[in-house]
Amino acid sequence: MVERLHGTIRQRNKVMRGLDDEATAQTMMDGMRIYYNFLRPHMTLNGQTPARQAKIDVDSSQNWLSLIKKASKQRNR
Repeated sequence: MVERLHGTIRQRNKVMRGLDDEATAQTMMDGMRIYYNFLRPHMTLNGQTPARQAKIDVDSSQNWLSLIKKASKQRNR
């Protein structure tokens, strides 16, 4: 499982042609974590996203915006 995630990250990083500094790397990893854990369909989940499998309501038309708003509400509580 870790090798699959590592391959996904390497594939994305190759297109970006590396990272400039630690802050850029952290921003990229935060985005990848959200994508991988909430938005990316997984074969082991029969094509469902982890969010759908966990019954987390993510608006399919605005996935990223929906997650950011939900995270902001959680942080402000």
